[in-house]
Amino acid sequence: MSAAFEAEGLVKRFGATTALDGVDLRAERGTVLGVLGPNGAGKTTAIRVLATLLRPDAGRATVDGVDVGRDPVAARRRIGLTGQYATVDEDLTGVENLVLFGRLLDLPTPEARARATRLLDRFGLADAGGRRASTYSGGMRRRLDLAASLVGSPSVLFLDEPTTGLDPGRREELWQTIRSLADDGTTVLLTTQYLEEADALADEITVIDGGRVIAHDTPAGLKQQVGGQTVVVRPRDPGQVGTAAVVVARATGQDVAPPRGGAVTASVDDERVFAAVVRGLEDADVAVTELALRLPGLDEVFFALTDGHRTTPREEP
Repeated sequence: MSAAFEAEGLVKRFGATTALDGVDLRAERGTVLGVLGPNGAGKTTAIRVLATLLRPDAGRATVDGVDVGRDPVAARRRIGLTGQYATVDEDLTGVENLVLFGRLLDLPTPEARARATRLLDRFGLADAGGRRASTYSGGMRRRLDLAASLVGSPSVLFLDEPTTGLDPGRREELWQTIRSLADDGTTVLLTTQYLEEADALADEITVIDGGRVIAHDTPAGLKQQVGGQTVVVRPRDPGQVGTAAVVVARATGQDVAPPRGGAVTASVDDERVFAAVVRGLEDADVAVTELALRLPGLDEVFFALTDGHRTTPREEP
């Protein structure tokens, strides 16, 4: 299967700062690629190169088979871009914003209006289409901004931290929209600071730190790379935590972490050990409210891969 977009060996410097140091990115058609990294890791710079807004100092990138350096105009016709903050004109109505984008893309006015109507309906904004964007909630503005990026019917959509500043409810609304876009065949590159967002949306994840790719895999694959599984036991009776700890230690042959919140946890190298834990709890007559075998969370993966770094030097001066 050919890639919807691909970057090979991207290098970009801003004075003494190297924002990208040989970055490779690739996504198949109709998938979501999540790009994670600390602040300043190079995520936004990579998107700006792919979106033809920056020329790399080295390396190459293609979108839908078009070289973004050699033919940026053709590449732009295949791209939709939504940045970290909504860019709609608050003095215009929802309809007027989308028609404006359509006219900037050389669409005839009737076609621009038709697309605006369809997109407002798709994003649940039909009833608000005649209102100024200044009256929209934050979630509505983000949806309008995303709709604007789709006026040109792009095959590839770049989303740079699109849910920044949204409350959890509005974030979930936008997640549903992104899922539907991918289901309809749009390829999405998503940068995000929210690890649960990447876990929920991405088919594959690339982790960037210091301008370099330090890991790439599916969310489950990344979790496997960082460590094995963990068994979690929470006795119904808090007084049986000690008994549960003995059972888990015996079954796993591992040291048991000090109980936290009434739960006992231990690393598991062999998932078959879980059955031994279940049998041991039954034999010890320990009733539980939680009994699970878990992979590491994506937050654990992130901090393990980046050594816990939360920030690095800024991408640009």
